[in-house]
Amino acid sequence: MPGQPRRGLVGGQRIDLLGQPLGGRHLGGQRPRRSGPEGRRAEATSIRTWQIGVVPGLLQTGEYARELMTSLGMPQAVEHKVDALVEVRLARQAVLTREHPLDLWAIVAEGALRTRCVGAGVMRDQLGRLLDRGRRSNVTVQVLPSDAPPHVGQMGSYSVLGFEDYADLDVVHVESLTAALYVEDGEQVGVYRDAFERLQAAALSPEESAERIEQIREEHGPR
Repeated sequence: MPGQPRRGLVGGQRIDLLGQPLGGRHLGGQRPRRSGPEGRRAEATSIRTWQIGVVPGLLQTGEYARELMTSLGMPQAVEHKVDALVEVRLARQAVLTREHPLDLWAIVAEGALRTRCVGAGVMRDQLGRLLDRGRRSNVTVQVLPSDAPPHVGQMGSYSVLGFEDYADLDVVHVESLTAALYVEDGEQVGVYRDAFERLQAAALSPEESAERIEQIREEHGPR
């Protein structure tokens, strides 16, 4: 029904941060034309994402993504496709380096950066990737420190997909282990936008965040 959040079963795709079906919302006119996950992602000009437990998919290294995927207890039918899924995830990161790159603003909880991966050096390399991508003019990375007071982000991770001149088409994506929720109602999307602004204010500045990431990277030790 119009104005209601949309749920969609995600099956084997549940591991992908932004790769879930968005349904067949009618866009109309000269607005973004494609439907489905690939089309909507290709049309988005900006993504604002808050992640409480993992590094955003667009900023992941292959080894980090592989460990994350295999830790989810995927169905056997999907488990053998991990390498292919990792390749797909890495290929999607081209949106950050294309001629007209996507604008990404990522806020990540400090605890997510302190995850101890099984593979030697995996987390250290991942943090190095965050530092590298954060130097790009179209990518902003902030860290919400572990000692921050209670904040709205504790309610869970989410992403806001933006479409430049069509703010009324912004879509919020909220992911769980077995399903994805898509919020399209304008008033509700506005709540998520306001929450993101509060998270921006609570997080370390991009410069301070880079220093914190480098500090945590050193704590993870040599590769």
